Amino acid sequence: MLGFLQRPVVVTADINLNVVALTALGLLSRLWRLSYPRAVVFDEVYYGQYVSFYMKRLFFLDGSGPPLGHMLLALGGYLGGFDGNFLWNRIGAEYSSNVPVWSLRLLPALAGALSVPMAYQIVWELRFSHCAAMGAALLVLIENALITQARLMLLESVLIFFNLLAMLSYLKLCNSQKHRPFSLSWWFWLTLTGVACSCAVGIKYMGVFTYLLVLGVAAVHAWHLIGDRTLSNVCVLCHLLARAVALLVIPVIMYLLFFYVHLVLLCRSGPHDQIMSSAFQASLEGGLARITQGQPLEVAYGSQVTLRNVFGKPVPCWLHSHQNTYPMIYENGRGSSHQQQVTCYPFKDVNNWWIVKDPGRHQLVVNSPPRPVRHGDIVQLVHGMTTRLLNTHDVAAPLSPHSQEVSCYIDYNISMPAQNLWRLDIVNRESSTEVWKTILSEVRFVHVNTSAILKLSGAHLPDWGFRQLEVVGEKLSPGYHESMVWNVEEHRYGRSQEQKERELELHSPTQMDLSRNLSFMARFSELQWRMLTVRSDDSEHKYSSTPLDWVTLDTNIAYWLHPTTSAQIHLLGNIVIWASASLATVVYVLLLCWYLLRRRRSICDLPEDSWLRWVLAGALCAGGWAVNYLPFFLMEKTLFLYHYLPALTFQILLLPVVLQHISDHLCRSQLQRSLFSALVVAWYSCACHVFNTLRPLTYGDKSLSPGELRALRWKESWDILIRKHQ
Repeated sequence: MLGFLQRPVVVTADINLNVVALTALGLLSRLWRLSYPRAVVFDEVYYGQYVSFYMKRLFFLDGSGPPLGHMLLALGGYLGGFDGNFLWNRIGAEYSSNVPVWSLRLLPALAGALSVPMAYQIVWELRFSHCAAMGAALLVLIENALITQARLMLLESVLIFFNLLAMLSYLKLCNSQKHRPFSLSWWFWLTLTGVACSCAVGIKYMGVFTYLLVLGVAAVHAWHLIGDRTLSNVCVLCHLLARAVALLVIPVIMYLLFFYVHLVLLCRSGPHDQIMSSAFQASLEGGLARITQGQPLEVAYGSQVTLRNVFGKPVPCWLHSHQNTYPMIYENGRGSSHQQQVTCYPFKDVNNWWIVKDPGRHQLVVNSPPRPVRHGDIVQLVHGMTTRLLNTHDVAAPLSPHSQEVSCYIDYNISMPAQNLWRLDIVNRESSTEVWKTILSEVRFVHVNTSAILKLSGAHLPDWGFRQLEVVGEKLSPGYHESMVWNVEEHRYGRSQEQKERELELHSPTQMDLSRNLSFMARFSELQWRMLTVRSDDSEHKYSSTPLDWVTLDTNIAYWLHPTTSAQIHLLGNIVIWASASLATVVYVLLLCWYLLRRRRSICDLPEDSWLRWVLAGALCAGGWAVNYLPFFLMEKTLFLYHYLPALTFQILLLPVVLQHISDHLCRSQLQRSLFSALVVAWYSCACHVFNTLRPLTYGDKSLSPGELRALRWKESWDILIRKHQ
C-alpha cells in the first residue's frame, strides 16, 4: 500500500527552450526602463483619467470601448498603490511621486512581451517549421511600433495579446480534436478560445473582428464535422453544443461580467452623470442620488416635479419657463403669440419646477391620501414660480415653423383661448392603468386639442431666449422618438396652496424616505447604448491619418518630446517589416488564386495536407489582417497609426509562412533553396538594422544630435530628392 514511498516521485516535463528564450527577450524588450519617461505620454492623458476615476470609484463614460481594458490598467494602478490623485490635463506633464508609473504600464508591457512567444506557438500549431515559427516571433520582437505601444499605458498591446491568444487556443483545439476530442485539454482550449474572444471584445470594439473571424473558421470546421460519417449523430450533436456554449454563451456571460464589475466599482456620482438617464443617476451614490433620495415614488395630483428630456441631446436639459415672453415679431418677419417662453434648460434651476394639476379642481396641493396620476389621464402642468399653465396652439414655433409653439398661457383678453390640457402617455407602461412613477416612468404629453406631442427640437434659441433649447408641439409625428419622452427627476408632494409659501417649498429639500434601485440589466442596457451612440470627437488631429497611409508607413506619431533635450519617442514602424508583410500578403493572395484556378482544372500542385495547411494559415493570418484593417475604410472617426497594429500583427505571422512555402514548394533545386535562404537571412539582418537605427525613437532614452535627427527623417529627404529631379 505504501510502496510508492519506496521510490522517488519523478515529474517529467517537455520544455521548449525556444519559447523560454523568446519570452525572456520579449520581457527584456518591453520591460527595460519601463518607467521612463516619467511623464504623461500621448493617450496616457486619457487612460490615466479613467484609472483615477476607478481609484476614486467615480462613474465615467468612455465611448471608445467596453470597460475591461480600463479595468486592467486600473488594476496596475491598484497594485502599485495609486490613490488616483493626479491632474491628467497635459501631455508631457511630469508624474508626481504618488503615481506608480511602472505598475500602470506593467500589464500592457507584459501583454506585449507574451505576444512574442505566442507568435512562435501559432505558426508552430499551424504545422510550419520551427524556423518559420522563430522567424515570426523575432519579427514581433523587433517591430518598433509594437514595442513603443506596449511600453506605455495604452491598450493596443493588450488587444493584440487576446487576439493572438484566441487564435492560439483555437489552433490547439483543432490539433487536440484529431487525437483526443472531449479530453480535459480539449475542453480547456475550447473554453479558453471563448474567454479570449470575449476579452478581446472587452478591451476594444475592434476585438469583435477577430471574434467573428474565429467564429467563421469554427463554423466551417463544424460543417465538416457534420459531414463526417465516422461520427455518430450523438457525437456530432455534442460537438456542436460544446462549441455553441464555449464560443457563444461564455463570451456573452463574460461580456456581461465585465460590465457588472465595472458598475460595481464605479458606484459614485462622477463627471459624466448628465449623459445618463435620471434613473441611472439616482442609482449612484452622491449627485442626483443625494438630491432624489427619499422622493415619493408615485406622482399624484398636486405633485411638484422637474421633467427631464430622455433624449439628452444636444445636452441633457429640463422643461423650463421664465417670465420673459416670445418676441412679437421674429427676425424673419413671422409673428408669435407673445406668450411666456417655454424652453429646455441644461442646468438645475428653480424655474424647472412644475405642478401636476387636476383640470377639474383648483387646488395645487396633494390630497391625503394622494390621488396618483395614471396612464391616459388628462392633466394640466402649472409652472411653479409663475403659476401659468403649459399651453400650445396653432402658432408656428420660433425656429421650427412646421411645429407648434409651446408657451405658458397669458390671458391678453384677445381671441386666443387657453389650450392647456395634456393627456399622459406612459411609453414604458406594463398595463393600461400604469401609475406615473418618479424617475422610472418615461412619458409623453399629448395635447388634447391638437394631438401635438411635447418635444425637444434641439435648436438653440436666439439671445431673446437666452440661448436655451427650443421646445415645440410636434403635430406630424412619424413615430416614437426619445426627444418626445420625458421623465420626472425631482419630485415632492406639494403642501402649500399659497404662492409665497409654495415658492419657499420649491426651494426646500424633500423629507420623505423611499429607496429605489435600478436592476443590473437595465443599467447595462442603458450604459451600452450610450457608449455606442455617444458622439466622439471626430475633429482633425495633427497626427491623424488614413488607412492607406498605414500600409505605406506614410505617417508616424510624436508621442513624447523631452522638455530640455532632443530625446523623443515616436510611434514609427520598422519599414522593412511593414513593406515585407504587405508584399507577403499580396504574394499569398496571388498564389492562392493561382492554386484555386489550377485545382479547378484538376491540377493539384500541393499535397492535400500542405494545401489544407496553406488555406488555414491564410484564413487566420491573411483573414485576420483583412478583418482588422478593411473596416476602417468605412469608419467616420479620427484614425491614427496605432489602429493598424492588430492587423499588422496578423500580417507578420503570414510573412514567414509565405517564405517557407516559397522555399518548400517553389524553389525546385537545392541551390535555389540555399540562395533563397541566404536572401532571407540578409533580409532579417536589414530588419534588425532598422530596428537598431530606430531604437532611440522607440525608447526615447538617447538625446539625438541634429544630424542624427535628419538621418532618421530618411523618407522626408527621399521625397525632396525626388521632387528635385522631376
